Amino acid sequence: MQHPQVTIVGSSNVDITALMARLPGPGETVLADSYQLTPGGKGANQALAARLAGATTEFIGAVGRDAHAEVALSQLAEAGVLLDRVARTTHPTGVAIIQVDAAAENSIAVVPGANAQVTGDAVSSLGELRGILVLQGEIPASGITAAMDAASDRVVLNLAPVIELPREYLLAADPLVVNEHEAALVLALLDGTSEVSTESEPVIARKLIDHGVSSVVVTLGAQGCLVAQGQGIEQLAAVKADAVDTTGAGDAFTGALAARISQGDDLVKAAEFAGKFAALTVQAHGAQSSYPRSLENL
Repeated sequence: MQHPQVTIVGSSNVDITALMARLPGPGETVLADSYQLTPGGKGANQALAARLAGATTEFIGAVGRDAHAEVALSQLAEAGVLLDRVARTTHPTGVAIIQVDAAAENSIAVVPGANAQVTGDAVSSLGELRGILVLQGEIPASGITAAMDAASDRVVLNLAPVIELPREYLLAADPLVVNEHEAALVLALLDGTSEVSTESEPVIARKLIDHGVSSVVVTLGAQGCLVAQGQGIEQLAAVKADAVDTTGAGDAFTGALAARISQGDDLVKAAEFAGKFAALTVQAHGAQSSYPRSLENL
């Protein structure tokens, strides 16, 4: 097997996406215009983005022995992502149920399924993980920490959703990639408090650095992102785009960021590229299906 530039340990799902004029309120039924069945999951999304951004990429995760498994892995296989270490389990392939409204806002419910089997024991049995390692919060915490222990290079930790990890693992992220809500939750974990900060994103990013995180990227959607490292914080403007569906845009950013880091870009330059890559994805429906297959426009 080729040695990957980027290794991603994470989740793989089938996304069931319903497109509708507006999202339903509690207890309300809303008729949808249509639905799509597409591959997704934060780990798989990021793996596809890293591969399409030019990096030799390995994805490590788990799927079931069901019809959804082939859908979940289809675009990764087509793009040439290395899949030799994806486990086939007796548990069903993970599913995400997504609702998207006319303003491109979404709500997502995730059924982990086989993703819950990406445990510490399963990951530890794989040995060393080569290249830039990318992790998210859709697998068990034990799988994340075992992967970090096995990493041969720097770790990109996209703690989405935010789950509890030992402090030393949070501090080992380089960078920690979070949106503005996740940044405040991670700060609360490091502060050892249940109170979530309402301070500005630059203040929260600075406090994360002061705690000892090597570098932080805070994604801000249409407002771009913040890159914090050392004593500096730099805000990068978003690329203008006519958004129709933001599903998977954050994953596209993280995967593209890791790819560019693996190719030698500094963090700011990598984040600039990742922002352009992610902007292309919001102009089409779906997650992986919206990712650019060519870098000519970047």
